[in-house]
Amino acid sequence: MTATTDDNRGLLQAIIQDGRPLISLTAILLILFGLFAFFLAATKHFLPHDVAYLGMTSEELCTINECRIVHFMIHDRVSFGGALVGIGFLYLWLVEFPLRQRQAWAWWLLIVSGAMGFGSFLLYLGYGYLDTWHGVATLGLLPCFALGLFKTYSTIEPPAGISSLARSSEPIRWDSPFVLGRLLLLVTAFCLAVGGLIIASVGATTVFVPQDLQFMGLSADDLRAINTRLVPLIAHDRAGFGGGVCCCGATMFFCIWCGKPSRGLWQTLLLTGIAGFGTAIGVHPVVGYNSFSHLAPAFSGVVMFTIGLLMTYRRMCGQPIERSELIP
Repeated sequence: MTATTDDNRGLLQAIIQDGRPLISLTAILLILFGLFAFFLAATKHFLPHDVAYLGMTSEELCTINECRIVHFMIHDRVSFGGALVGIGFLYLWLVEFPLRQRQAWAWWLLIVSGAMGFGSFLLYLGYGYLDTWHGVATLGLLPCFALGLFKTYSTIEPPAGISSLARSSEPIRWDSPFVLGRLLLLVTAFCLAVGGLIIASVGATTVFVPQDLQFMGLSADDLRAINTRLVPLIAHDRAGFGGGVCCCGATMFFCIWCGKPSRGLWQTLLLTGIAGFGTAIGVHPVVGYNSFSHLAPAFSGVVMFTIGLLMTYRRMCGQPIERSELIP
């Protein structure tokens, strides 16, 4: 009886000390936030604090220039939602597999990715619009995420330094379709991270690229004339979207670089690609923003990503399914 009690206490203590459920909760909430962004975009609704800041509803703004301003904002918000969902999928995989196996690189990747994702909120200093709901969500998620990482650190196996991110799970070779496919996935993820950084930088500075203004049929001065707070609100959407894409790309890159090839990783990459590329590309024909030069990088990315998945499928998914490789 005493031995059983001690075993139960030990199990309870291990559960209490394990921070992975808190990180998983953060990932699930990110996915839910992304789905909520889809819902708002589909219904063409602004959040109450957006309306209060602008002094205009989405319906009122939609009466201007064939609703193209609202459609442009929807395009950014749907893409941001897709990035959040993608990050959530990657975090769930990290928690369920490499972090459960006490691999240090997964812990450090969550640190780096979290710093990028949560830190992107501070981009508001560049565009001047403090989104209170975004701030509350960030402050609500941050302690949960940070506590999960703090409690998990003691469980990772040495060497536990950030240099663990530099070690590839696979030798660098050029002798099989798998390694070439893996390279395509790495290049795609790297380009996503760089592209997201550029988008975030534009959002916090100039806000628009020429194709954006051409689609809306208005200049930045025209938008300011409509409402002096409109450009900062759009800049907030753009910077947040860019920060999300950058975070998603960087997280994906190191999952591929450091993660052991497995069915679970392949499935997670597939889901992340569907969420990210599916929304970023799919929203454009819906709102009518079909500029070839604007969409060309996204189409190039999805082609590389798809070829990479196809070339790595046999190695990552052609093996007998092990319990540790299944997505829960």
